[in-house]
Amino acid sequence: MDRFSAAVGALRTSEIRDMMGMATRPDIISFAGGMPGNDLFPVDEIDAIFRALPRDLKETAFQYGPTPGYPPLLASLAEFLRKKGLPIDTNRLMITTGSLQAINILGKVFIDPGDVVITENPCFIGAISAFKSYRAILKGIELDKDGISIQALSDLLKSTRAHPPKFVYLTPNFHNPAGILYSDERKREVAGLLKEYDQVLLEDDAYGDLFFDEGAKDLVTPMKATYDHDLTICYTGSFSKILGPGFRLGWMLVPPSIYQKAELCKQSMDACSPNFTQVLANEFLSSGGIYPYIERLRGIYRQRKDLMVAAIREYFPREITWTVPRGGFYIWLKLPPGLDAYAVLKASMAKGAIFVVGKTFDPEGADNTHIRLSFSNTADSLIERGIRIIAEAIQETLGSAHEFR
Repeated sequence: MDRFSAAVGALRTSEIRDMMGMATRPDIISFAGGMPGNDLFPVDEIDAIFRALPRDLKETAFQYGPTPGYPPLLASLAEFLRKKGLPIDTNRLMITTGSLQAINILGKVFIDPGDVVITENPCFIGAISAFKSYRAILKGIELDKDGISIQALSDLLKSTRAHPPKFVYLTPNFHNPAGILYSDERKREVAGLLKEYDQVLLEDDAYGDLFFDEGAKDLVTPMKATYDHDLTICYTGSFSKILGPGFRLGWMLVPPSIYQKAELCKQSMDACSPNFTQVLANEFLSSGGIYPYIERLRGIYRQRKDLMVAAIREYFPREITWTVPRGGFYIWLKLPPGLDAYAVLKASMAKGAIFVVGKTFDPEGADNTHIRLSFSNTADSLIERGIRIIAEAIQETLGSAHEFR
């Protein structure tokens, strides 16, 4: 059939989505999904909230809502974001159906076929897919432990001055998949370059609340909170990691001129995000219940991270390099030269553990040197065993003579 669009032809499947069916098998230990643990959801709290709602509010929850969002949730979310220092009064806030819809909408607002978009490499697969659906040309820039390479970003912006990119997409807080936290110095350097070249920044902050230590807490201030007066910054966030993906609620905070275009785009996509979950999220947020809940999540994810870090140090080869995350869900590991990530995955799957290979997060789909491990959705009792399985798969792939710790 020859009627498919060129846009859909540019899309590729997500290996993460393809693995979801396998991840539900009881004999598989999964480090693949970047999602909260089912055992951590505030089921009892949300159940109590719904039972306590008056009849008329329950009826409202079942109805269509305004395109920008349920007004009480917009108000409570504004206060939640204001505590992060975000410029609520000079920007417009919109509820979206997950933060991926916010990213998709902004892609639709800005991108024409053939436009260049700068991303990090690696990059969130959802953003890659969204931008490619509008036939953008993605230019991925390597990361180090402090953030995107400043020299490479400067070189690319200089070389594209005649036909500048439409925007730069970054995830400064506990990057997916790299797990890193941008340093304040790197943020300043990025902001300086974007100002010099009059670039729009799309700042994705799905994980900023999930820091593990006070030092990291001091570094998670959004770039929009600091540089909004100097740059055009579109900020996106999500309830998926701090409340539950099933709520399908995210948001964008953008300048008024961009908001007007974004609202028109959202009207053409789904008219409104689910009113039912917006009502529940508002009650949880406005009551203050979300704050102790997030604090509890931080402690649990810190513990799972510590268990995974200890197991990696014990069982993985010295040649594998990685950065200990200070928040979020992920550890990003670089394999020794010549080691095939897919071969390791195949051997690990046969033994009972899965993860995601680096190619998934490469805008060009070429990386075969990294793997992503997610510790967020794996029970404490399974983490060491799963890491040991992957270590055995690495040993099998390398050969039995490889030295292990």
